[in-house]
Amino acid sequence: MIAAQAALETKMLLRNGEQLLLTVIIPTLLLVLFSAVDVVDTGTGASVDFLAPGVLALAVMSTAFTGQAIATGFERRYGVLKRLAASPLPRWGLMTAKTLSVLVTEVLQIALLTLIAFALGWSPHGNPAAVLLLLLLGTAAFSGLGLLMAGTLKAEATLAAANLVFLLLLVGGGVIVPLDRFPDAAQSVLGLLPISALSDGLRDVLKDGAGTPWGDLGVLAVWAVAGLAAAGRFFRWE
Repeated sequence: MIAAQAALETKMLLRNGEQLLLTVIIPTLLLVLFSAVDVVDTGTGASVDFLAPGVLALAVMSTAFTGQAIATGFERRYGVLKRLAASPLPRWGLMTAKTLSVLVTEVLQIALLTLIAFALGWSPHGNPAAVLLLLLLGTAAFSGLGLLMAGTLKAEATLAAANLVFLLLLVGGGVIVPLDRFPDAAQSVLGLLPISALSDGLRDVLKDGAGTPWGDLGVLAVWAVAGLAAAGRFFRWE
């Protein structure tokens, strides 16, 4: 039942035009555009080496947070979650299926973006295990926040808030613009955001060949535990 529901969730996600725009088209355009055009000073080295890890982090956020929040919010509004909760599929099974759907979509996103980045001249380094751990913790953090938003706000409010947060974190999360371009006071705050921790952690490993970024992993772990715990406590199914 969980596998069937996960397959259905994935198909629905990939068939949704707005979600496809968020999960595939926008990250791809940002990667290609800012790698080809010298608009933002990304420091030494090729622009794609700086941009690719940030865009991978953006892809995780777009699926686990923005896309999941919007889709779940409207499922809740139209009574889909209420009906599914009354089906033989247990509630934990539904949440597991949604999580699997997010992971499958992320695998497809990351594969596509990685191929494009390689075509643009990306030369990644570092430990694949550290990258995987960052992506999993980032997914957990954004998934918890997305479910919290979808389970507490009205669908229209979730749609507006999720897209607004996506845009704000795109600009201020170190995805395209390096955090050191912001004032010192702002850097200390922005560095604690999950998108900043994920993009910086991926960049440290893939661009600089650093070891396991424990500081960034710690930030993501705190967001993951807090977000999932709050979602489990306050999520309303109808």
